[in-house]
Amino acid sequence: MKKFLNTYDEDCIACHACETICARTYFKVDDLERSRIRIKEQEKSAHIVACNQCETCVKVCPTLALTVNAQGVVLLNNRLCVGCYMCIAACPNESMFRYLGGIIPIKCIACGLCLDSCPTEAIRIEEKKENEK
Repeated sequence: MKKFLNTYDEDCIACHACETICARTYFKVDDLERSRIRIKEQEKSAHIVACNQCETCVKVCPTLALTVNAQGVVLLNNRLCVGCYMCIAACPNESMFRYLGGIIPIKCIACGLCLDSCPTEAIRIEEKKENEK
């Protein structure tokens, strides 16, 4: 079974709690641009952008910096990444991110920390079978 973050835009209230906990955990800052999950606010709704572990980025990485672990989560080896951003260009749901001053892209690793911070349960860790897209 593959582990991934599933999002439910209809439940999102754009409170940005998920982005805040992510940025604080991984970068020790309150800068939402450093979050591995993003909330795009629209006129009357919000769209949650998080990696669905589709592996498209893995296929285009020229340095093999992106790999898939046993749980099906795409991981980035910062030491192998050269910052070419081919992964960002290839990502079908725009969930590989850059931030100001950063060279290495960032993405959701389905750690689940955002789940507890979401007051509406708009984010959930789910599993899918290996043959499911």
